[in-house]
Amino acid sequence: MSLMNSTPETELLDLLDVRPSERVEAALKKITRQRQKKRGTLRFLDHQRTPSGPWRIWIIRGGRGSGKTWVGSQFVLDHLRRYGKRARVGIGAPTNTDARNTCAEGETGLITIGKGEFPTYNRSLGTLEARHIDGGYVRFMGAEKPDRWNGPQWTLLWGDELSLWHRETWDQAMFGLRIGQDPRAIVTTKPRRRSWLKELEEDEDTVVTTAKTEDNVFLNAVAKKHLKRRYGGTRLGRQELLGEYLDDDENALWEAKWIDDHRVTKENVPELMRVVIAVDPAVTAKSSSDETGVAVAGKGADGDFYIFDVPGYRLSPFGWASRVEGLYSTHKADAIIAEVNNGGDLVESNIRQIDRNLPVKTIHASRGKIVRAEPVALLYEKGRVHHVGVFEEVEDQMLTNVDDLENDDRRDAIVYAITELMDAEDGVFII
Repeated sequence: MSLMNSTPETELLDLLDVRPSERVEAALKKITRQRQKKRGTLRFLDHQRTPSGPWRIWIIRGGRGSGKTWVGSQFVLDHLRRYGKRARVGIGAPTNTDARNTCAEGETGLITIGKGEFPTYNRSLGTLEARHIDGGYVRFMGAEKPDRWNGPQWTLLWGDELSLWHRETWDQAMFGLRIGQDPRAIVTTKPRRRSWLKELEEDEDTVVTTAKTEDNVFLNAVAKKHLKRRYGGTRLGRQELLGEYLDDDENALWEAKWIDDHRVTKENVPELMRVVIAVDPAVTAKSSSDETGVAVAGKGADGDFYIFDVPGYRLSPFGWASRVEGLYSTHKADAIIAEVNNGGDLVESNIRQIDRNLPVKTIHASRGKIVRAEPVALLYEKGRVHHVGVFEEVEDQMLTNVDDLENDDRRDAIVYAITELMDAEDGVFII
């Protein structure tokens, strides 16, 4: 990547239509000196260098800590300096919070590394906006609502963690990439089993750069050691550290395309006939304990099933019970379904300590995991189960061996929730 000379300071003054004061001139000269100093000290690793030749989309796919966000921020900063007041940059992340905390204000976020170059930055909880000192405009947005991207036009688009976006959001964002002489998009993401993202990588106008966690020589050695100890030598480590796509596990009951092809946004959910909160409680609450898996699911008027949230908690019984009660109220649920194999009557009593009037139904999972999960997996295969969003952790669990007891808490909660919502017309099921 070559960092171009900035737009002359006079362009900013022309834009503001003011006479340059000594104070303004001094500030601009100081920033220019800072830029020149940074250009002389920046060190780009091989996977962080802009590809040569013509391309429309550059995908940087890498493991955790491989320096993807830094690449995105530097590329945007270079674009703003090069195009000045003509620059219109859209920066998207899975959520508004991600856009603010990672792409804007994170350690390698745009506002952080461009310190002093953004005199105007609105960090409201909604859409974030920033003006570069050379006049360029930046807008940070989440990918939760595709319609939010319908309308704005860009000279540059940066999509962070694209594997966690709705495809519809990406499509809407790309429709707006149409101004300037050479509108381009960059993508920084970890690999996830998203069929449309793999198709995007294979497009003739796309260039892909891959990176491993260990490729980032600037990453803290302690962090590297921890990540390697946690994921090294595992199947998930190939994804999280090596930046590789994982093929479907032949021992999994679910396939990635069953989930991805039928994912929907909140706007496409029909009227709900019933909503339940399912809980698969953990026995302990240590950092090394299993999670208490929770699933929020509903059955629509169309007869299909909709998954709204699948969190996991390592909290005390009172702690996770409070979260369950909060989800019950937020989603206006009809019942709480609690598996009591391990906790027995204590599971129900934990929930009733929060509110004794909560409608709690306890179940005892007497059959094996495969027997319980097969009817639910069949509904997924038929396209009758829809994830309302992207649920990274549970989707990883669903696409691994169904007998993997260390990664089943949230997956089991989904099975309990959908089983509760099924009726005779949906198929035979056994708890």
